[in-house]
Formats: sequence, C-alpha cells, structure tokens
Amino acid sequence: MKKRLTRQEEFDILKIVIDKFILLGISLLGYGLFKIIENSQDFTMGFIIIIGGVILLIILIILFIKEYEFEKR
Repeated sequence: MKKRLTRQEEFDILKIVIDKFILLGISLLGYGLFKIIENSQDFTMGFIIIIGGVILLIILIILFIKEYEFEKR
C-alpha cells in the first residue's frame, strides 16, 4: 500500500526544495563574484560560476511557474 501525502505535506516538501535551490543559487552567485574580485585576471572562471548560479535560479523560476499552473487548475 502506498501512502498519500496531504496537500500541506506536499507544500512543506516543496518549500524545503525551493529553499535549497535558492541557497545554492545565491551561493554560486556570491562565490563567482568573490572569484572575480579576488583575482581580476581570471575573470572567465568567476563569470562561468555566476552563469551556473543564474541557470540554477532560472530552473527555480520554472518550478515556480509549473507549480502555480498545476495548482491553478
């Protein structure tokens, strides 16, 4: 027998996942900025890390939109 989650339990799990995405994305942005400031000659590595953080935050936005459209029905 499979157990079903209530809507509140699903929402709590979604909040935990979203918090982790935000934390990881902001950390990547900060670390990339730190790398750029620390070593101004190695701009490309810091910029690549920042791009990774931006991509992660875009995935988060897509999850938000998908979940909103799912709840809207």
